[in-house]
Amino acid sequence: MHKITIVSLLALAALATGNISFAQDEHKVADKPKTVEPAPHFYHVVFMVQELGADGKATNSRSYTTTVLTGASERMNSIRTNSRIPVATNFAKSSSGEESPAQFQFMDIGVNLDIREVREAGRDLTLGIRADISSLFPSSDPKIQQPVVRRNQWEAPVLIPIGKPTVIFTSDALDSKGSMQVVVTATSL
Repeated sequence: MHKITIVSLLALAALATGNISFAQDEHKVADKPKTVEPAPHFYHVVFMVQELGADGKATNSRSYTTTVLTGASERMNSIRTNSRIPVATNFAKSSSGEESPAQFQFMDIGVNLDIREVREAGRDLTLGIRADISSLFPSSDPKIQQPVVRRNQWEAPVLIPIGKPTVIFTSDALDSKGSMQVVVTATSL
């Protein structure tokens, strides 16, 4: 009987200590300072897509503009400027023996820009950016009548100074000495 009493007292002591520890843990959690999210801000963001010649000078440029909100990590801003281009996939011969397109497949060619996870970092702005830029060029082989699709894809988190144009992406052209770059400028609204 004496053993049962000692074991019971030890079990009660263990339970009481566990409850006290749990209550102390809750108290510690309540004492932790809560991080305060900064107030959201709107920014005007301009993307400049530039094609550069062998000399590094712009031969073509296009701009795309949107407004973003800081702190909205689940929100994504998108810019889409595409053309649906028909590309012949099957040819049929006419009675005179000439081939003409019989079936087409449509391709979206253009610029797709996605922006997410916009945050302020002092005097800079962090953004998660995905760029997908595609274009059609005639084939260099005269036997092939189909166009060549050129595509640049890029995705990364970037840090840009507010109010200053910043090159965030650059790529050499595959068929020439030129290149393509994406420049981003963000200004506070």
